[in-house]
Amino acid sequence: MTHTYHIHGMTCNGCRSHVEKTLNAVAGVSKATVDLKKAEAVIEMDKHIPIERFQEALKKDGGSYSIHTPGNHNHDTTTKKKTSASAEVTGTFYCPMHCEGDKTYDKPGDCPVCGMDLVKEQSLAPSSETQYTCPMHPEIVKNEPGSCPICGMDLVPMEPDLSVEEKTYQKLKKKLWWAAAFTLPIFLVAMSDMLPTNPFYELMPEKYWNWVQFGLSLPVVFYATWMFFERAYRSIRTWNLNMFTLIGIGAGAAWLFSVFGLFFPDFFPAQFKTESGAVHVYFEAATVILTLVLLGQMLEARAHSKTNSAVKELLKLAPNTAVKVVDGEENKVSIHDIEIGDILRVKPGDKIPVDGLITEGETSVDESMISGEPLPVSKAVGDSVNSGTINGNQSFLMKAEKVGSDTLLSQIIKMVNDASRSRAPIQNLADKVSGYFVPIVVLISVITFIVWAIWGPEPTYVYAFVNAIAVLIIACPCALGLATPMSVMVGVGKGAQNGVLIKNAEALEKMNKVDTLIVDKTGTLTEGKPTVEEIGTVAENFKKETVLQYIVSINSQSEHPLADATVKYGREQGVKILKVEGFNAVSGKGVEGTIDKKQVALGNAKMMEYASAKITSSLEQKARSYQNLGKTVSYLAVDKEAIGFVVIGDQIKKTTAKAIKVLQEHGIVVIMLTGDNENTAKSVAEELGLSDFKAGMLPENKMKEVERLQSEGKIVAMAGDGINDAPALAKSNVGIAMGTGTDVAIESAGITLVKGDLHGIVKARNLSEATMRNIKQNLFFALIYNAIGVPIAAGVLFPFLGILLSPMIAAVAMSFSSVSVIGNALRLRNVKVD
Repeated sequence: MTHTYHIHGMTCNGCRSHVEKTLNAVAGVSKATVDLKKAEAVIEMDKHIPIERFQEALKKDGGSYSIHTPGNHNHDTTTKKKTSASAEVTGTFYCPMHCEGDKTYDKPGDCPVCGMDLVKEQSLAPSSETQYTCPMHPEIVKNEPGSCPICGMDLVPMEPDLSVEEKTYQKLKKKLWWAAAFTLPIFLVAMSDMLPTNPFYELMPEKYWNWVQFGLSLPVVFYATWMFFERAYRSIRTWNLNMFTLIGIGAGAAWLFSVFGLFFPDFFPAQFKTESGAVHVYFEAATVILTLVLLGQMLEARAHSKTNSAVKELLKLAPNTAVKVVDGEENKVSIHDIEIGDILRVKPGDKIPVDGLITEGETSVDESMISGEPLPVSKAVGDSVNSGTINGNQSFLMKAEKVGSDTLLSQIIKMVNDASRSRAPIQNLADKVSGYFVPIVVLISVITFIVWAIWGPEPTYVYAFVNAIAVLIIACPCALGLATPMSVMVGVGKGAQNGVLIKNAEALEKMNKVDTLIVDKTGTLTEGKPTVEEIGTVAENFKKETVLQYIVSINSQSEHPLADATVKYGREQGVKILKVEGFNAVSGKGVEGTIDKKQVALGNAKMMEYASAKITSSLEQKARSYQNLGKTVSYLAVDKEAIGFVVIGDQIKKTTAKAIKVLQEHGIVVIMLTGDNENTAKSVAEELGLSDFKAGMLPENKMKEVERLQSEGKIVAMAGDGINDAPALAKSNVGIAMGTGTDVAIESAGITLVKGDLHGIVKARNLSEATMRNIKQNLFFALIYNAIGVPIAAGVLFPFLGILLSPMIAAVAMSFSSVSVIGNALRLRNVKVD
């Protein structure tokens, strides 16, 4: 039996996959499929399962999702309870360290695994907080665009509230000022011991100053940095040990030791006491460590806002308003109010609001922000235009075809966000190391204490305590966890700015290892804009006009690019399209159907074999003469007799030859696989300098060729643009889809080239190399830092050089390691991928 339920609380595809996985794990479920747009779950089950079982599974999962039957909206909304319209922060949030893969949250907070502040995903979704005001009369505030009721001027968007990253940064900055204000006097009092004559002790005895330090430490511990202890407790309770575990144990032990010594000084032996008899306290160590960690968190929050700067730049491309034309009148509306079919006016210099077709006028459009190509593209009636691109110096009318989340710009932003949250295979190494890291560090800290307590100089326990804390503080796994996701995030954003859309981090990593590239011909090497060059006939009883009519009629039922070319040509010639019955498309071969009670077949030589139509020698000779020029020839058979043909030409893209040469110089073997005939394929291969090619390839042949090369140990990338390329794209190690191709091809690929230009593969390769190099640098920094820092903190240099590492210096180094990893990742923004 199958039941459909409504799911509440999903905000992105990560939520969808997480809910789907949770529901599939419920005992008795055969299959659960979740649809994000419909907010529905279709669950197949052997026997009825109470909805309470599903509710309990989602509740245990810890997310803010709820499930209920359609029409029943009495679901639990406690996780979304509003305090006020202005106070609520909504959106999609994720952990910058991707601890739970692509899982996201619908409100800000801390990651339940590592404790890091969640980062907000950038989105084009409309915000309820966006308001509009008059530049002349600021007292006029409306929730939608329009004109000022006083002066008639167009309302403009008000300055948006601070971003979540900026709010986090400002919050941490405020707490840092408080922490620093109370920590500084504690530090001065503690360090005054190093002066020959201590001016503080002349004012009052040391034990009273210890009480002053205690009082000053309270705001630091219980206000400014209390979140660190909360995260540490949660990490231990859930056994998700992380950097805050070490910070909480280290700084907490120092502070509690000091408090205990202050209240119960008689409990401690003499070696823990100063000359005045007061126990030596570490309030300065605890507060300075916590303040420095807070400084590191603040710097990280600042840096995080830069890692997704590419998405923010893409968001800036989307205009807030558009000019809608209704019955000849132009009205300014919000882009969120545009519907499919609306007619819009785009004025010179304006950003194009949605995807659509030009219905009146012509212009040139700057598409560089999406395709990465600087030259404007000429557009005329019937041409497509995309959201976010910039109109030239002429006005035109367009019909909206894709709006909201369906526009190219929205899809690019979604793909960048999804890829930024995905996990690269190399991250598994860091995850494996991190899993054992914290317990090992705690063990090293305990061993350090024991060794110093037994063999250390007097006061042994003091040395043991301080060095054990230093080990805990310096061994921060944060840098290790950030090493990969930060580089992936910046790299994916860099690719988007250059027209290279990365679907997931795995594709970005594998592209660096590719040694064999398989390319389709039509639409990949060529423009993908075929045109009819000749119609021929070899039968006396069939004129060219009749051959063309049959070709156009049968192709009017097909979606193949070559079919579109013939239909377009036929309409230009004024051909009347005949009724087609029993139409059938034969994958990789051609099409067939019945016209005027005659069996008609159109396609390549394999299609003629399929239709049992023999190709005469004279027909084959004529076809070969065109094929040798790189043209595509399709044969027409009527009642099993091959009677004519159509010659179709498709220009090779200008950048194809150069791109292939660059790839070959990188050591990549380029192989062309095409469904076209041998002669056409050979002509194109010779023109492009390709020694490896195969013609007459069906979709299953292309996929088998990918499998054959993979069995030989090759790392294969496949570039294509059609439905027939989808199986090979999915099977290859890295599938590369031309952005000008079909949705099926793009969905099957790991990388999409917006412009559909083979030079984009060169960009993808260079981007992959730069990103992987950056990741390895980050991992090296993180691992070598800990490999050197932990032994020094433990005191291995003390017997030889007398060097010990203060816990405060360890805290500085710990914070610096995370910031340095993020800083190194940000260097990817300046890398050249051309």
